[in-house]
Amino acid sequence: MGALVVGAILGLLGIGWLDQLMTFLATVYTRLFQLLAVPTIVLAVVTTLATFGSKGYGKIFSRTLMYTMLTTFAAAAVGALLYVLIAPGNLSADAFSQGGEAVEAPQLSYFDHILNVVPNNIVKPFLEGNVLSLLLLAFAIGIGLSKMPETENKSVVVKGLLGLQELLHLLIHGLIWALPLGIVAFSAQLSAQVSAGVVADSMGKYVLVVLGGNVIQFFIVLPLFLLARGQNPVHVLGRMMPAVMMALFTKSSAATLPVTMEAAESRLGIRKNVARFVLPICTTINMNGCAAFILVTSLFVMQNGGTPITMSTILLWLFISVISAVGNAGVPMGCYFLTLSLMSGIGAPVAVLGIILPIYTIIDMIETAENVWSDSCVATMVNHDTKEQE
Repeated sequence: MGALVVGAILGLLGIGWLDQLMTFLATVYTRLFQLLAVPTIVLAVVTTLATFGSKGYGKIFSRTLMYTMLTTFAAAAVGALLYVLIAPGNLSADAFSQGGEAVEAPQLSYFDHILNVVPNNIVKPFLEGNVLSLLLLAFAIGIGLSKMPETENKSVVVKGLLGLQELLHLLIHGLIWALPLGIVAFSAQLSAQVSAGVVADSMGKYVLVVLGGNVIQFFIVLPLFLLARGQNPVHVLGRMMPAVMMALFTKSSAATLPVTMEAAESRLGIRKNVARFVLPICTTINMNGCAAFILVTSLFVMQNGGTPITMSTILLWLFISVISAVGNAGVPMGCYFLTLSLMSGIGAPVAVLGIILPIYTIIDMIETAENVWSDSCVATMVNHDTKEQE
């Protein structure tokens, strides 16, 4: 928190060379965490399945999927309720003309995005950081190792992977030790952007719906899920705060994963086999903030295109937003480009997304923090439900 305040003050000073230095440091930290994110995902899943076997993970996976779908649906439903209550109006014609220059519709269909998940090259997913493809490979390798007979060759492979994971955790500890400096840089960068007016101009009711839904999900809905499973939300959030803060500034749940796993295991006390299995999966499929953003933004874009927003339309897009959010890439602006793809596919006025783009920095930060907080809640509940499998 001290680093957050110091960074905000430095950003407000408006010193050019200092702003450039803070931007440089923030970029370095983001790149380093992204560097560790890919091997963290793969090694966590592979070593967990190979070491503990795949038989005991049916219940863990089913609970993870159940809590993910419940929390994601709840986030989208909160967004839908706020949209109906606050009822954002349409934008002016001048705003449309400005937004059209800021965004370009993608050419890929949603089926193309799904097809890209299936790797045809074992190296390509690592180079591109394709989280879903990496999970498919990790599951295949981990389950394959668990099914192999106990031979010397298998033992060598597993020990080598465990050794790499120990080295990775050492590197993660080093980055976390230096994290306050990164928080100063991230905070200063954001403060400088706000003072320069980059994110100061908003669209009133639309922004209120999006951010209000995230705040309700973060502070009310997710704590209620924890309380229902007998967990103390204040304790869980306090222990997971380093990961939530990291997510807030990196705007990437995948890049934050090393910090999330470290905090879950060492601070919150979640069992290693649960944390290393659940959290990489949640990073990929548990997108509470994304579901709410897709729903609210899609309704807002379609409304500006002349589509009547009826209850049946809201319910249809509630379902679409939840399904679309599951599997969205845990990278900066992943939700934005996914929504852009969906709106382009139905011929909606994507120029509206160009108007949203300047304020998306703030939205993306809060959504990512909410996603990591939701990942932490899911892991906590799964850990509680599967204690007998220790």
